[in-house]
Amino acid sequence: MRSRTSTAYFFLAPAFLTLLIFFFLPVTASFLMSLTDFDIYSIADFSNARFIGLRNYLHLLNDPLFWKAVLNTVYFVVVAGPLSILTALLAALALNSPRLRWKYFFRLALFLPVITTLVAVAIMWRYLYHPRFGLINYLLLQVGLNPIDWLGDPHWAMPALIFLATWKNFGYLMMIFLAGLQAIPDYLYDAAKIDGANWWRQQIHITLPQLAPTTVFVGIITAIGYFQLFAEPYVMTQGGPLNATLSIVLYLYQQGFRWWQMGYSASIAFVLFIMILAIAFIQNKIRKRYGNETR
Repeated sequence: MRSRTSTAYFFLAPAFLTLLIFFFLPVTASFLMSLTDFDIYSIADFSNARFIGLRNYLHLLNDPLFWKAVLNTVYFVVVAGPLSILTALLAALALNSPRLRWKYFFRLALFLPVITTLVAVAIMWRYLYHPRFGLINYLLLQVGLNPIDWLGDPHWAMPALIFLATWKNFGYLMMIFLAGLQAIPDYLYDAAKIDGANWWRQQIHITLPQLAPTTVFVGIITAIGYFQLFAEPYVMTQGGPLNATLSIVLYLYQQGFRWWQMGYSASIAFVLFIMILAIAFIQNKIRKRYGNETR
């Protein structure tokens, strides 16, 4: 019995070491750093870092830029998340249709933005969003609407990033939905057709209930990913205009690598870690609930 236990620990050791080195140690170091005033001078000599307790966290509570970043991030998650999921679901339903030809071509075309580098995507979307020469404003003019300064107007900058993020990320969610659709037994649709159910009723009473666990999973991973919003505002707007696109991770980056307030930045990182951990906990509870209901 001891031999089997030691063998199991031997094979589990690489995974435990990986978690220890790349997860537990960085999280612990981040928490300890958040309790200090670690800055650029502390990089040269760790003795320059002073223990200040929870002062960084108290500063967060009174930091209007931090709360602005939180509200922007929540706004992005609440709007971009459902929009990405709905777009991915509609695309998956279309690709799963037996009447659609060239399915593999369309799958590749819709998934291509996911594997395209953000810099290339940003160059293309900057042209699309250009206030004078952009394609989107050109189309608006053609229908009699006024052009919009997409990335320069505080009211439109975040919606512009939401459209960009949806276009770039929905392909990954689409593939997950497509796998879930292909796992639904065909006899359920055949029985519904015999009972006289049209396409719409089949989707309401068969497809959506069968996709419930998949939808929960997609929703949670989308929320977790979008809470870590960084690349889009960093490349497109640098958090502007007027901090309208400032996200939590971008603010963390600015504090840590622009102003070298690394202790304060670590406190932001740890708060974000707690938020994502709470979402993961909710994910586990919801998945268990739906797992028990579908058995």
